[in-house]
Amino acid sequence: MRRILVINPNSNESVTEGLRQTLSSYAARAKIDCATLREGPFGIESDDDIESVKPLIIQSIESSPDYDAYVIACYSDPGLAECRRRFDKPVHGMQQSAVETAVAIGGKFGVLALSEQSIARHLAYIDMLGFSDRLAGELPLNITVDQAANDSSAINRVLACGRSLIDDHYASSLILGCAGMAQIRSAAQQLLPVPVIEPAQAAVERALQKEY
Repeated sequence: MRRILVINPNSNESVTEGLRQTLSSYAARAKIDCATLREGPFGIESDDDIESVKPLIIQSIESSPDYDAYVIACYSDPGLAECRRRFDKPVHGMQQSAVETAVAIGGKFGVLALSEQSIARHLAYIDMLGFSDRLAGELPLNITVDQAANDSSAINRVLACGRSLIDDHYASSLILGCAGMAQIRSAAQQLLPVPVIEPAQAAVERALQKEY
């Protein structure tokens, strides 16, 4: 059974717990451990936050050599390129995994982002990945990482923006653009008529396929 380390680069343990619950469905297929980087910011919401966690992620992987693969559980994929250059074992990013999953589904995909600031980063990354033409749109929920993980009203924002992406932007699938939304996926999938992609799950699927 493959061993996968899922690294939450922020210090918010409730985000990590949400990831544990979301990824528990893989228990029969892999041994998945979810770790919180307690030295990281409480939420990764700015370019400075992203830069600050890159060395922490590298250190976490260096100190955990017994895993078969690693997942960086932050939608901005901080440090992904650096880790792939540095380590021989597979390292997977949530955003790249989710976008490639959405592209494989077909049609155009929509993204539910935390904020306008997040959208600017995501658009540049999607363009770098070569999938800008497959993006239906990206809408901000205007919430924090902690609210995504702990505010019960976050699902209402996800549903409202999700329906707009489907009805107004013609999205054929939706991506939850933050690890803090992991626990929302199940409810959102029941209430929205298109596939809802939880990026940590998408990254674990890539890890189980032994591919980048």
